[in-house]
Parts: sequence; structure tokens; C-alpha cells
Amino acid sequence: MAESSTSSFPPPAKNAPIISPSFCAAYPIDLWIVRKVENMQHGDFAVTDITGNLVFKLKDSNSLYCTQVLLDAAENPIITLEPKHQTIHNIWQVFKGESTDSSDLLFTAKRSSIAIFQSKTKLDVFLANNKEQKVCDFKVEGSWSDTPYVFYMGESSSVVAQMHKKTKVEGVLEGKKKMMVTVFPNQDYGFIVALIIILTAINEW
Repeated sequence: MAESSTSSFPPPAKNAPIISPSFCAAYPIDLWIVRKVENMQHGDFAVTDITGNLVFKLKDSNSLYCTQVLLDAAENPIITLEPKHQTIHNIWQVFKGESTDSSDLLFTAKRSSIAIFQSKTKLDVFLANNKEQKVCDFKVEGSWSDTPYVFYMGESSSVVAQMHKKTKVEGVLEGKKKMMVTVFPNQDYGFIVALIIILTAINEW
């Protein structure tokens, strides 16, 4: 995994891995999020490092709004993302591997604001052991255009990852978009990618 070229970062936070310790590095990591404009089916949503090596991709799916399975570069299932239908808060649950059993729940993400004309999206994230969900373990605030998404630890101002504003378009014929995220040291980049998938389902870019 290539290291980010960005040098200004806060001291590494000692967080336990959310998905896997193999997705945590002692240095910042830049990842490209690559997707086709029209959909997010297999091959149409992928994550690469800055040198273009595949890191993650989505398994075949009929719709962005259905259950999604994130695969690693060897096509091993890493997590399953399942939307809870008929809720106004866009609630998603994320499980280990290809499971949707409650015993394999990793975290729940819920949009904290449901204002129709609000330009920014706010997402509260609750780890599986946070049963009461009174205070979030992580939060995300921002948008795809005006203010890039920033990923925070709980209700604090401690940043664990951030999106970059510039989107690189990969050719008119291919119809692909690329956006970069920087994941800060000692943070689980698989977890950050899962949140980006959820944000895209809630508010496509």
C-alpha cells in the first residue's frame, strides 16, 4: 500500500480496528474511489491505491440501494452492507464477510439530518457494542461538492479521514469518476471505504 504524500497530520489515534488490523497503517494512505456515473455494479465501483493497484471492489448487485458485498483484490468478501428499508434516516448495517446475522454486526450508520434541501450530509456511526446509540462513535459531515466529507472520531474534532474536493473525470467514453480520500495514520481504511459506499447510496456524486 502506497503512503500518502501529504505530510501534515495529527498524532496517530490508538483506535481498535473496525474491520481488520490489516487495513490499518502507521502512516497516512491516499485511496482513489472510482465509479461509473450511472451505477455501482460489479466493476463500476472500485478502490485503488495511488499507483492504481486494486484494493477493494463491489460484488455483483442489481442496485446501489440493495445489499452490497465489498471484496478485496483477491475477491474475498470483506463486509456486507445492508440498508434498512422504510426508514427516513437512511440506516445501513455493516456485517463481517457475507453474513447479515446480528452476531456479525460491525457497525450501524444513520443519517442524522433528513432535511430535503440541506446541501450537506451528516452521518452518525455506532459500533456494534454501542447498544444505546446515544452518542456516536464516529461521524461524517460534508458533501461531494462544496465542502468535502470529513470523518471524525465521535463528537470530537479529531479527524480520522477526509475526502478531497477535486474529482478527476476519466474520459467521456468511459464515463468514470475518481475521487480521493486520505485516511489518517492508524485508522481502518476498509471502514472508511464502507462509509463512502453508504454516503454514495444516500447522495450520489
